[in-house]
Amino acid sequence: MSLVDLAQAALAEDGPFADCIDGYRPRPQQAAMAGAVAGAIEQGDSLVVEAGTGTGKTLAYLIPALLAGRRVIVSTGTRTLQDQLYHRDLPMARTALERPVRTALLKGRSNYLCLYRMERTLEEGRLEDAEMADSLQQLKAWSGHTRSGDLAEHPAGPPPGRLVPRVTSTADNCLGQNCPLHSECFLMEARRQAQEAEIVVVNHHLLLADWSLRQGGFGEVLPEADVYILDEAHQLPETAARFFGLSLSSRQLQDLVRDTRLEQQREAGDSAELLDAAAVVERCSADMRLALGETGKSAWAAIRDEVTPLAQGLMNALHGLTETLAPQAARGRGLENCHRRAEALLGTLRAFVDHSDEDNRVGWVETRSQGFILRLTPLDVADHFAGHRERHGSSWVLTSATLAVGEDFGHFTQRMGLPDARTLQLDSPFDYAHHALLYLPPDLPAPGEARFNQAYLDAIEPVLRASQGRAFLLFTSHRALREAAETLRSRGWPDLLVQGEGAQQQLLERFRERAGGVLLGTQSFWEGVDVRGEALSCVMIDKLPFASPSEPVLQARMAWLRAQGDNPFAHHQLPEAVISLRQGVGRLIRDADDRGVLVLGDNRLTSRSYGRHFLDSLPPMPLTHRLDEVEAFFAQSSTSS
Repeated sequence: MSLVDLAQAALAEDGPFADCIDGYRPRPQQAAMAGAVAGAIEQGDSLVVEAGTGTGKTLAYLIPALLAGRRVIVSTGTRTLQDQLYHRDLPMARTALERPVRTALLKGRSNYLCLYRMERTLEEGRLEDAEMADSLQQLKAWSGHTRSGDLAEHPAGPPPGRLVPRVTSTADNCLGQNCPLHSECFLMEARRQAQEAEIVVVNHHLLLADWSLRQGGFGEVLPEADVYILDEAHQLPETAARFFGLSLSSRQLQDLVRDTRLEQQREAGDSAELLDAAAVVERCSADMRLALGETGKSAWAAIRDEVTPLAQGLMNALHGLTETLAPQAARGRGLENCHRRAEALLGTLRAFVDHSDEDNRVGWVETRSQGFILRLTPLDVADHFAGHRERHGSSWVLTSATLAVGEDFGHFTQRMGLPDARTLQLDSPFDYAHHALLYLPPDLPAPGEARFNQAYLDAIEPVLRASQGRAFLLFTSHRALREAAETLRSRGWPDLLVQGEGAQQQLLERFRERAGGVLLGTQSFWEGVDVRGEALSCVMIDKLPFASPSEPVLQARMAWLRAQGDNPFAHHQLPEAVISLRQGVGRLIRDADDRGVLVLGDNRLTSRSYGRHFLDSLPPMPLTHRLDEVEAFFAQSSTSS
């Protein structure tokens, strides 16, 4: 039997998964995807698959991956999905198929405890509060019996965010083979296991970091593979733009200063000039942050004249630290590492300041409350992807629930450098026509009008009462979210779950447990969130998710597209917004028995010609402008349950 036949036979009604999955029922869409993935692997093709919610795409690609007998790298969008795939889906599929292949889970550096960094932090003994000191002692105790060093497996949960950089390594500060604890390194052991495995599960950040390392001429992290399967592929273009660019953060500078001081105490106590040089870098970094003003994002071109003198001062300070570290580097591995890092940061800063706006990259600054990041981002990553596909692997499968605009994959395949890839679009097996309703509230003002937010809240409150809560309210801005939370609380909705008032997983757990929960969220709740059953019966989205036109990268990309004779709105802004909306809508129906109402508050869906692109891309559900039909839908749902 061919790999295609084997993969599809595994999903038959009497196949091996019938005994492993309660209530197993074959899904034609899943079998079609499994066959297409198997065909791509056999023929060495590139395949792009949009698999609607409920298709079962994870099994559809894991089955041919396990049966192929080749080395496969599977990359997911987030670490949460990565853990779920490795610890739940992959073992189940491997057992059902009776394929004892070697597998490995590999994450980025910041997920693994670094014994050397932990020991240095213990030695330093200066922590901000008792919580951090207690967490550090717990990590020390755990380090003696953990096999993986994966902080996600720590019994007390991940350490406080402020402690993580002090007990994990970065590519900058890792001593590599010069580390005295190299033989005990958890990260190195995870990488060794990955080199020996037949299926390696990673995430997009690690995959792209590996590619950018190779592009820069440094050693690879991931093993070579025959097959690459990239899940949640809609995230790849924007994620890749960050990794294929350059960045320098005040956090990197602070870490360098702190490590220089520590290593001076340990290895060069007679070199007080090191402390002076580090202090100059610290001061110049602080001056730079002060000059950048309020938090936000700014194009470098807009602030270049004002900030360049401070950037030049920071370059001079880094040059001074580099020169001061050079004669001391031979006195110890730590000082040698600090010297190398100072040189690298100086080179990055110089490349950022000296870059030309004509090289299809945009320089911009992200200012945060306590720091800043300087970024140099490519406007197009298609050539980067095409180059890596040519150099690595013979078969490529990219999949997500949202890749097309209507039936057109062109926007995604163009951005990914995949003009000749085969495409497959599989609709969700869920019965949206009978289980879902789309409500467009009538007579709302245009989203740009000042009175929109209050009018939208007036329109959705009756829906919230009809649904008895059980709703996600998704917003396109933090400002709109805060205004909605304040207004709804003043109107007697006291038990709201609001993004920013708790960790995302904690808010989701409370939502699932609380009858009639109402959760308000922005972008991080639009995708990768799975709430099944009656707990979530309504998803409300205030506006079409067009990216802010003030975003520096978007502005530069629009100008770049215009220069090529393209229409930026039609060729970028519109398809990106359609795909983003589909992600938010996908939160509503997560299981075959789910029922729910989708509320969209943006009248551009019907008042603008481009609204049809959004409506045509949504699942096939009835549309209404009448509140009484919404109330009747919920009444029917209550009766049927």
